[in-house]
Amino acid sequence: MTQAIAPPLSFLEFLETTPEDGNRYELVNGERVQLMATRAHDDVADFIYDAFRDEVKRDRLNYKISRFASVKTRRDDGLIQGRTPDVSVIDRAVWMSEPKAYAALEDPIQLAVEVSSTNWRDDYLYKLAEYETLDILEYWIGIIWPWGQLATSTLQKHLPSRFTPLRMANIGFSNFEAAIVSFPQLFLS
Repeated sequence: MTQAIAPPLSFLEFLETTPEDGNRYELVNGERVQLMATRAHDDVADFIYDAFRDEVKRDRLNYKISRFASVKTRRDDGLIQGRTPDVSVIDRAVWMSEPKAYAALEDPIQLAVEVSSTNWRDDYLYKLAEYETLDILEYWIGIIWPWGQLATSTLQKHLPSRFTPLRMANIGFSNFEAAIVSFPQLFLS
C-alpha cells in the first residue's frame, strides 16, 4: 500500500485554510505549523506587545502592533514561507493599504520581534536570513534562558539585505531596556 504525499501548501492556500482558532501558525517548508509557546515565552511577548501599543498611543506613532500578522518570506532556495513574529510592528499605511486582505503581508514590516525559548536556531538562522531578504528594517530577538534571565539581540538594517548587530545584552526581566530604533523613547521595565 502506498501513501499519497500531499503537495506543499502555497502561501495563498496557507492563508485560506488556516483555522481562526486563536492559535498562531506559520507556513514552514510547505506545511502549516502551529506555534507553541511556553508560559514564560508568552509572558515576554505579551509584555513587549503591550509596551509597544502603549508607546504608539502615547507618541501617536503611525504603527499597527500585531501578535498574529503573517509575513511572506522566501528561503534561500526560493521556497515561500509564512512567518508569524511574536510581535510585529507594521507601518499603518502598509496595513491599511488593503483593509480587506488577510492579516498576511508581502511588504516589509518595520520591526519583527521573536522570543526564543526552545527554537533559537529558527530565530537566529532561518528567520534572520528570511527577514534580511525581505528587507525588514529591524529584527529583535529575545532568548529566555532556563534560569529565567532574558538575553536580547537587536539588529538593524544598515546595508541592503544585511542586518548588523545594534545591541546585545543580558538583562533581567524586571529591568528591561532595549535599544529599539523604531521606538527611541521606549524604556521597558
